[in-house]
Amino acid sequence: MDEPIVRAMAGHIAEGNMAGVATLVWRGGRLVHVAAQGKRDLEKGFPMERDTLFRVASLTKPVTSVAAMMLVEQKRIALDEPIVRWAPEFSKMKVLRHIDGPCDDVVPAEKPITFEDLLTHRAGFTYGDLHVGPIASAYRDSLGPSIDSHHSPDQWIARLADLPLVDQPGAGFHYGHSTDLLGFLLARIERMPLQDVLNRRIFGPLGMADTAFTVPDSKRGRCAAPLGFGSDGRPAQRLSVPAGHALPERPSTLSYVSGGQGLWSTLDDYLAFARLFVEGGSVGGVRLLESETVRLMMTNQLSVAQRADARMFGMPIFAAGHGFGLGVAVVMEPERAAPTLCGGGVGAVGWPGAYGGWWQADPGDASVAIFLTHNMVDADQMAVGIGLGVYAAISDFQARVAAAG
Repeated sequence: MDEPIVRAMAGHIAEGNMAGVATLVWRGGRLVHVAAQGKRDLEKGFPMERDTLFRVASLTKPVTSVAAMMLVEQKRIALDEPIVRWAPEFSKMKVLRHIDGPCDDVVPAEKPITFEDLLTHRAGFTYGDLHVGPIASAYRDSLGPSIDSHHSPDQWIARLADLPLVDQPGAGFHYGHSTDLLGFLLARIERMPLQDVLNRRIFGPLGMADTAFTVPDSKRGRCAAPLGFGSDGRPAQRLSVPAGHALPERPSTLSYVSGGQGLWSTLDDYLAFARLFVEGGSVGGVRLLESETVRLMMTNQLSVAQRADARMFGMPIFAAGHGFGLGVAVVMEPERAAPTLCGGGVGAVGWPGAYGGWWQADPGDASVAIFLTHNMVDADQMAVGIGLGVYAAISDFQARVAAAG
């Protein structure tokens, strides 16, 4: 399988769709492809390598979701349990009458937010960057950068609770800070920082030694630089991530971590995690979840109307081919499923990251495919088509994985 994928990715690098990429395919209990191509640092000329560390952005969300489901199994929390038990700040929520209307034009929430609402992005939270109305600046001004915020977890929770919801809890899918809040609730329940929760429950047991919210000094030389594109549309090195959501070097004084988008990781570490979805909750004999819990996570939870109405930047997310389970997208109609979300057969799952990371786990052929790059693009660049070539590379990669299966 190596040669078709390697040749294809080399072509995308040559065309300027990305500076470099690391790819991996695991099928039937063994590694069948792994490659690192192009550059991880354009200024220094460092090559991409198998152990390169990437900001995986929203590939963080499934990790936090698995940790939450471990607490559900232990009956520490329940999916239908209101979160106010652990976060009384959310006891009197208000909801915008119109999603892009004034932030003081609100009505009372009709029901409390539950843990299931957080896991399915039906809590009524959003990302300010997805909007142009008053809620956009309200999120930005109140919460600060979404990956490296200067607020403490408790301060951030209180500020989020002061913002109006964009929809009634449980009513519809709205992508946003639900998983960040979920991560902080896990930390409150476990009475330890979220990094420690994930270390104890997931990273330690699975041997994910390179996955964390902060990269130690001893590993920084392995990091992919913040790679994006210049005004000419060619790969270029950036000084920072888009919209300033993360700092080039995270200070040790920050206590905020983003359970929705803050992790750094590698090919092999993320493989260890993704195998949970094709091995029924265990990896190499290390069991984190029961198979019934994993099947529930991999089962669509959205109604037909919620799938049809889900939007991001005005574009439908799930109506063609996908649903959403508990923390992951689910393939429902393979012939209609956009590979950039995740591909595979019926029941395959995945969730991509804003900086170019992508993965899918397909229990149908017991396979995992992972694509990691840094594709850091500003909104104004995307509006004129700069940086979109990486999605062609992801689609090409997924197609070649499927052809070899």
